[in-house]
Amino acid sequence: MSASTPRALSFDVSAALYAAARPGYPPVLLDTVEELAARPLDGARAVDVGAGTGIATRLLHRRGCRVTAVEPGPGMAAELHRTLPSVPVVRGDGNRLPLADGSADLITYAQSWHWTDPALALPEALRVLRPGGALALWWNVADHSVPWIADQDARLRRHFGAEESAHGTPGVTGSRNLRQLSGGAFAQRLLPWSRTVPVATHLANLSSHSAFLVRGGPDAEPTRRFLDEERGHLAAVFPDDMVEERYVVELALLTS
Repeated sequence: MSASTPRALSFDVSAALYAAARPGYPPVLLDTVEELAARPLDGARAVDVGAGTGIATRLLHRRGCRVTAVEPGPGMAAELHRTLPSVPVVRGDGNRLPLADGSADLITYAQSWHWTDPALALPEALRVLRPGGALALWWNVADHSVPWIADQDARLRRHFGAEESAHGTPGVTGSRNLRQLSGGAFAQRLLPWSRTVPVATHLANLSSHSAFLVRGGPDAEPTRRFLDEERGHLAAVFPDDMVEERYVVELALLTS
């Protein structure tokens, strides 16, 4: 994540909201990373870049990785340190990793590769990886094959303009120059999963996306109005006040 990108740093002012509302990842994700990397995570020297509040960092730590988090935003880094005090947090971004050559077995970008300049970030990752190490990029992408998610996305696009949606995490297919930079050498997997959360958590998750944050965040009047209307739409689909969010984790992994 580039610290020079204002939109990338928009999350910093809502770190607690991000930590509370954003989805995690299914266990099969790290199982698949191990499979593609052809090595166990337990004991691996891992670097989680653009770590945010530590959603992925925490999972790597629990799997036995000796993980270092790299995060440009002071608010996000502080939230990560508060909940994971034993994990080192280094201020920096993916375009200029503040790490030694050959010092990592695994470098991960969870929801953060699209904030980099890939022409800088890929050589940096390969510099920091040891020979035989792995670079893993992944995104939670809303499953637009689900009718209510497709309908919500249409409302978001009307709210923000046709080109943008708060569902708009680019994923592997939307990430700039991934195939061109690597010669197509990234292995790719699609991993469907879901979580069920209260409507309030789902709406908080929506409001934690940069599309809302750069327009004043959850307290801005247009955002409050949109979320109030969205609550009514969701009540018609989920009368028990519990939303099943469905995702596809898009994973890309490159070995050095």
